[in-house]
Amino acid sequence: MDVVPQAKRLILSLNLPFSDINDPRGLCKDVSDVGCWGNGDVKVGLGSLNELPYVIGLVRQSFEHQMSNGGY
Repeated sequence: MDVVPQAKRLILSLNLPFSDINDPRGLCKDVSDVGCWGNGDVKVGLGSLNELPYVIGLVRQSFEHQMSNGGY
């Protein structure tokens, strides 16, 4: 995971395929064909502490994907 600090939020790049993320709120974006800075095909913004538990769940999905697949 990469973290890019911005003035009002953090941008997280999660290292797993976009098709593998479970994101019922629809906060994640597919950046596989965009060429964004960072590792991974999933980008999500964290703009408030209220979003933190949900975003941590997304980060956990990326971590579990890494651990189960021996890397991405």
